[in-house]
Amino acid sequence: MNNWFTISNVEHIDTPALAVYPERIQENIRILKTFAPDIALLRPHMKTNKSPQVAKMLIREGIALFKCATIAEAEMLAEAGAKDILLAYQPVGPKAERLATLTARYSQTIFSCLADNIATAKHISTVFERSAQKIRVYIDLNVGMNRTGIAPDAALELYKQLLALPGIIAYGLHAYDGHLRDVDLAARTQKCNEAFAAVEKLRDQIVQQTGNTPAIVAGGTPTFPIHAQRNGVACSPGTFIYWDKGYESILQEQPFLFAALVVTRVISLPAKDTICIDLGHKAIASENPLTNRVTFLNAPDLEPTGHSEEHMILKTPAGSTYQVGDVLYGVPYHICPTVALYDRTAIVTDNEVTDYWTTQARNRVITI
Repeated sequence: MNNWFTISNVEHIDTPALAVYPERIQENIRILKTFAPDIALLRPHMKTNKSPQVAKMLIREGIALFKCATIAEAEMLAEAGAKDILLAYQPVGPKAERLATLTARYSQTIFSCLADNIATAKHISTVFERSAQKIRVYIDLNVGMNRTGIAPDAALELYKQLLALPGIIAYGLHAYDGHLRDVDLAARTQKCNEAFAAVEKLRDQIVQQTGNTPAIVAGGTPTFPIHAQRNGVACSPGTFIYWDKGYESILQEQPFLFAALVVTRVISLPAKDTICIDLGHKAIASENPLTNRVTFLNAPDLEPTGHSEEHMILKTPAGSTYQVGDVLYGVPYHICPTVALYDRTAIVTDNEVTDYWTTQARNRVITI
């Protein structure tokens, strides 16, 4: 009997390949909705899947808000029919012009973006005023990750400055706390609440001093169940859609299913207890330690010992009988950048590849 992941017509699949299992995607969407008291406040991040087909699956399930990181992802979402899209990125340089072109083309879609300083906000305002448009802007808050954003206790003045800019609408606050990855949910919750307290304080100050109530978008996959319990706060999980080994090992309270795998073949037997497969750096995310990059569902005892552009070297257990051509099914430790390495995905239904989807938004540019 086949395991859920095996592909009956794998002999026709060139490797390395990315295999996607739509029935498991559908189940992950169902699980996602169980975490949210109000699905109207779910704003999934599309950086993981970059797929118009997945976007349409989410839309059919009542998801109305979306988040993305690139202009291409935003264009993909708009073309797929998304009605509210947050570009969770500060558009510096030509990105602002590209964003204005996008918003003009899809005028029935609500677009937003981020800003964390007045100089960039003025640039966005100028670009949009020039095109006779306005765009909603969320202030990007640094709540401890120290990657982007302004400290919440310094953001009130920036919000007031945004109110005076003609090309933008000062609309909300964005707080990404992706650094909070404690395995213990209680510890993660405590740290999340402590970080979010500064966001709540800033929101209250804005209400008191301007009369506006800013929208809030908070969290990623590790903290979205925590933020989902907050009244009126939108949350933005992304990895849930395909899931990966990294988050499965950390987020034990989230029962999502692996829905995307790398498929690879043994291509050489260079030495005793050693095999080589065609899963190089170009086929799987390689930012993590070598031993963590992939887990093979049908060969969990294989131990990676070397990795290069087109090859992965694996030590085999004593007595193994691997042959050239054997197929392995691997769960990436980090699925998001792995997906971006593939221009298309093999769609597996009932253990058979029946179609291919393009990973449309892996490109930096679609048409804009």
